[in-house]
Amino acid sequence: MIDFNLSENDEKILAGVREEALLCRKYARHYDENEHEFPPDELPEASSWKPSVKRGEPSPEDSSMPVMSMLGIMGRHWGDYSVRLRQDRGGLGNAALSASGTPEQKTRWGGEVLAMAITEPGCGSDPSRVQTSAVLDEETDEWILNGEKIFVTTGCRSTGVVVWATVDKTAGRAGIKSFLIMKGTPGFEVVHKEKKLGIRADDTATLVLRDCRIPRDQLLGGDETVKQKGSGGFRGVMKTFNMTRPAVAAMGLGIAEAALDFTREQLEEAGFEIDYAAATASLPAPVAKFIELEALFEASKLTVLRAAWLAGEARPNNMESSVTKAHAGTAVRRITQGCIDILGPMGISREHLLEKWLRDCRITDIYEGTGQIQRLIIARGLLDYTRAELK
Repeated sequence: MIDFNLSENDEKILAGVREEALLCRKYARHYDENEHEFPPDELPEASSWKPSVKRGEPSPEDSSMPVMSMLGIMGRHWGDYSVRLRQDRGGLGNAALSASGTPEQKTRWGGEVLAMAITEPGCGSDPSRVQTSAVLDEETDEWILNGEKIFVTTGCRSTGVVVWATVDKTAGRAGIKSFLIMKGTPGFEVVHKEKKLGIRADDTATLVLRDCRIPRDQLLGGDETVKQKGSGGFRGVMKTFNMTRPAVAAMGLGIAEAALDFTREQLEEAGFEIDYAAATASLPAPVAKFIELEALFEASKLTVLRAAWLAGEARPNNMESSVTKAHAGTAVRRITQGCIDILGPMGISREHLLEKWLRDCRITDIYEGTGQIQRLIIARGLLDYTRAELK
């Protein structure tokens, strides 16, 4: 039976996450307006802040671990999208390493901050169209990579990047492999840092590979075979998203919850009573709208927790991961926009963070597979259509 009730210790841990997140908010506006600066690895408060409870380390057998992880992500992003009391050691590339790397690769690079480079100028939501090439030079036992990657999250700050490249363009998805390239490798260059609508404190980069040579053992997972039928290793690298997509949804929901909490405070200060027992038709319009937004938030949160729970039970969650991403991508935008609609001019004032939260959450529906792509995945899963039938 699925049970999302939290223990008393779980509640204390999440309350501590909220306390930490609240400390970060006073820095949020600064790094939003000064996107050329990176938030420090530790904020000044990090050395003196004492959490109310020491966070325990769940055992790998504890099936609640992924669920608590998602709730923790929501709690951290309730403060700010990318400002942290202590910056996380890791990126999306670390998730790929964890999902597909060999034990030796995990030991060697597990402590690095790894970005993941998939998107290209001619390849966005369909990673099977990757054109970046990887050719094996058997004389030197090296891979030679050439191509360009755009919109690489943490591409500037990372110490290495997991790059998706094709070893055989005629094989389609089956030819896609992941390669780990460390910064400083000759032929690998960060050429541009994007200026963006939101998530400005989180750097987004363009990378170029020009005859970039890496050792043969830096192919993630080490499997060099290309199966001409089926998707071969492509399915393996795509497993990365089965937990990162719920995590992206959780990020957006943390921002949306912050917007709801702020709006609730303002409504109560204005004298509105939020009566959940009253008939909707009898409620003032702002209150009715707010309760509708809260319901949307709870529905989206449950999709995230279910996908995480399935992962904890070692059960397939591919479609459920897409459900979380598709639902939250729309929900967080509607929630933050709805909160602005309720509060009017206060909602768009730079004196408050609500307008920033609207800009920050917009990415939830875009990266790691757009909402449209997620709906195609869901349709194929539910209706048993092939990829060719649903494009």
